[in-house]
Amino acid sequence: MPMSQRRALEVLAQHRGRHIVITTMTAVGVWPELSNSPLDFAYMPSAMGHGPGLALGLALAQKERGVIVVNGDGSMLMNLGSLATLAAHPADVYLVILDNGLYEVTGGQATAGAGRANFAALASAVGIGRVYAFDTFEAWQTGAAVALAGPGPVVIWLKVEGRLGQKTPKPPRPMAEQIQRLQQAIISK
Repeated sequence: MPMSQRRALEVLAQHRGRHIVITTMTAVGVWPELSNSPLDFAYMPSAMGHGPGLALGLALAQKERGVIVVNGDGSMLMNLGSLATLAAHPADVYLVILDNGLYEVTGGQATAGAGRANFAALASAVGIGRVYAFDTFEAWQTGAAVALAGPGPVVIWLKVEGRLGQKTPKPPRPMAEQIQRLQQAIISK
C-alpha cells in the first residue's frame, strides 16, 4: 500500500536542510503543519504545472541553496515539458512528485496517467541523471537523505495514497507576504 501524503512530507521535512521548499496544490495544506521556515513558499495561484519552472529560476539565482518543489502527478501531467527544461538547464532542483493518480482538489477524478505514467522513466528519458522512485514509506525514509543530497536536477517519484473529498487548500500567508518573507530569507542568508 502506498504511503500517506503526510508521512511522505514528514520525511521531506526531516531532510530538507537549507533548501527552499515550494509546495503546490494539496501539499500546500499539509506543509505548514510540518515547517514554518521563511524558505517555504506555498505556490497556489493557478499553479498546476508551473512549480518546477519557479524552482528552476530560484535555483539558478540561489546556487548555494537548492530548491525542492513538491508537485502532484496531475500538475506534472499538465507540464511534462518541465522535465526536459530541468535536464537542459542543470541546477539544484529536487522535484518531488506525489503520485496518487487523482486530481484531488478538483473532485478526485483519475488523472489521465493514473497507473500508467512512469515519471521516473520520463525523467530519465529526457536526460535527468538522478532519478529515484519510492512506493513505500520505509523505502522513502531510507532513501531520502541520498536523494535530497548532491547535485541536481533530481526527480523523486513517490507513490502516495489518494484522498477523496479534498478542498483546494489555502496558502498559510497571502502571496505578497510569502514573497517578502522569502526575499528577506534569501537576502540574509
